[in-house]
Amino acid sequence: MNQKKDDAGDGSTHPSSLIPHPSLKSVRIYCDGSSLGNGQATTRAAAVALLGYGEVWRAFGSYLGTATNQQAEIAAAALGLEQLREPCHVRLSSDSRYVIETMCGRFRRKSNQEWWARLDKAANTHRIEWEWVRGHAGHVAQEAVDLAARKIAALGSADENILHDAALTVARNAGS
Repeated sequence: MNQKKDDAGDGSTHPSSLIPHPSLKSVRIYCDGSSLGNGQATTRAAAVALLGYGEVWRAFGSYLGTATNQQAEIAAAALGLEQLREPCHVRLSSDSRYVIETMCGRFRRKSNQEWWARLDKAANTHRIEWEWVRGHAGHVAQEAVDLAARKIAALGSADENILHDAALTVARNAGS
């Protein structure tokens, strides 16, 4: 169910990823969480997920209030998966090693149990490749979700214009 490619691109694969599922739709998800003022009383957190199916991209966001950065990262992955209405083959990319390594079973879950339960429930019916991507390295989709998450956190609500702009940015650069 899990496949992860690290930044070296070694393609380490979970055995269940080798089982073909030709009937599943292939969906791409980029996600990011932001917690402005992380750990302070004035924390403002948000989660954003960008979903791509074929050439169509849509962004989803949620204002999380005082959530920590780790919680926002978990929520972003869950948010993306929760939008899927049927089992899919998903390639989910995040700049959070915490999320990717935990979902691949390499990090233990010491805290944030309710947040992990939400992500587990959202991931349960899908075949997922968990991929870490370096943050702030010029990757168009990852930069778009990062910017949208920071803007929503600062604004204090999930604004449709911010989400639309993130999706449009990726759609414009999909062929590049």
